[in-house]
Amino acid sequence: MTTTTQDESWRGKIGVLKNEELDQFLAEGIIARLACLDGNGWPYVVPCWHEWDGSSFWVVPRRKSAWAEYLAGDERCAITVDEAAGQRKVAAQCKAVLMEEPNVGGAWVPIAERMSLRYLGEHGLQYFEPTRDKPRWLFRLDPINMQTWQGVEWAEKYK
Repeated sequence: MTTTTQDESWRGKIGVLKNEELDQFLAEGIIARLACLDGNGWPYVVPCWHEWDGSSFWVVPRRKSAWAEYLAGDERCAITVDEAAGQRKVAAQCKAVLMEEPNVGGAWVPIAERMSLRYLGEHGLQYFEPTRDKPRWLFRLDPINMQTWQGVEWAEKYK
C-alpha cells in the first residue's frame, strides 16, 4: 500500500509571530486599519500608514483628519495590519498618546519621511517634500493587548 503525502506548504508557517518576525512584518509597509471612536461614540475605521518601533505604533495624521480629533478626544483605539497572500496578521488594542498637535517641522517629520520611503519606495520623498509645510499631528499608539498570527490553520482555542 502506497501512502500519499499531501504538500501543505501552501499553509505557510503556522502560529504567532515571534518578535523578530513581527518587527520584519510591520516594517514591510502594509497599510494599517485604525479604529477609533468618533465624537458620538461610534466606531470609525480609516486606512493609514504606520511605523512600528518595536513596542508602539506611530501615526501622523494631517491637520484636518477627523480621526486625529477622535484620537485626541478618546485614547481608546485599535489597529490591524494584515496581508492576503501570506496570512500574517496583527491586531492590537491601543491607547493613543498625543505627542504633537498639528505643527510644521516637528518630531513627526523624520517619521513621515521614513513612512513615505517605506510605502512609496524610491518616489517617497517626491511625494513627501512638497507637503512638508503642511501641519500634521503625531500620535503614539501603545498596545495594551496584541495578537499575531501567521499561516492557514485554526488556532488551538478555536478547535
